[in-house]
Amino acid sequence: MADPLLAEFSELSHLSREDLEELLVDPVYFQAIFHSLNRVKALYQAQAELGSANETIAKNNLALQDALYTLRNDTQQAFDEAKSLEARWKEVEKEQKEVYQRFTPQFLLMRLRHATVAQDDISEARASEFVQASSAEPSPVAANSKDIDDFVREFKELRKVYHKRMMWGDRWAAGQVVWRDD
Repeated sequence: MADPLLAEFSELSHLSREDLEELLVDPVYFQAIFHSLNRVKALYQAQAELGSANETIAKNNLALQDALYTLRNDTQQAFDEAKSLEARWKEVEKEQKEVYQRFTPQFLLMRLRHATVAQDDISEARASEFVQASSAEPSPVAANSKDIDDFVREFKELRKVYHKRMMWGDRWAAGQVVWRDD
């Protein structure tokens, strides 16, 4: 058993049996011998080199710390701005959708139909006004021919707009209106 130990730790081969036994019972003697072993010296040397390397790395990291904090702050600001722009993008996209909604074929057809009904109401209201005004006068003959001409011209324009809108609506219903997306 002593042979493998001495083969493994050849530095101890010069010690006598009494020295080896003393080594086991005296911790100070053990420490002195232990620290004189080449393997232990090499281990401590490697540990010291690693510690020095770690210290160098730590100094480099500390030297980069301010730049990294600045970069982190810049990155955070860029990220916050990107999030803000993303939220704004959604708002603008919603606004755009609402604006485009007013120009969809379905919406335009609905507006045309409402405008047609409104135009019919306007022309009929104007005709009713004229009839009431004519019947309120003492003598229908007394109605000025200029007033009649003005009414006919105005009523004709109102009905012309109404009929144009009706024709456009009919064409649309017949599939003759094509909307391009360009």
